[in-house]
Amino acid sequence: MVQIFGVKNSQATRAAERFFKERRVTVQVIDLKKKAIAPGEIRRFVERFGWSGLLDTEGKAYVDSGLKYLKVSEAELMAKVESEPGLLRLPFVRAGKLVSIGRDEEAWKAMAAG
Repeated sequence: MVQIFGVKNSQATRAAERFFKERRVTVQVIDLKKKAIAPGEIRRFVERFGWSGLLDTEGKAYVDSGLKYLKVSEAELMAKVESEPGLLRLPFVRAGKLVSIGRDEEAWKAMAAG
């Protein structure tokens, strides 16, 4: 089973969902606009990629939030991404111990094979 954390209006999230469905892999899509990602789940991705890898520093939400200029603690950053998923490079995809962020078809192939 593959979990996809993203938002429905995201092209990359839809691409991940389509990728796995085409390969008949069972997916669970968590829409972060409806249900916030759990702090423990975010930490799993932070440990692997770091905050710099998770944040979409080119996105509108990042610029609008002022994060480009503000120095915030990890707790404040966690609170911001829980309330605004647009700050993240989505989708987050998890299959067992394998995780990926953004559009990463190589990682998705490994997940689909496992």
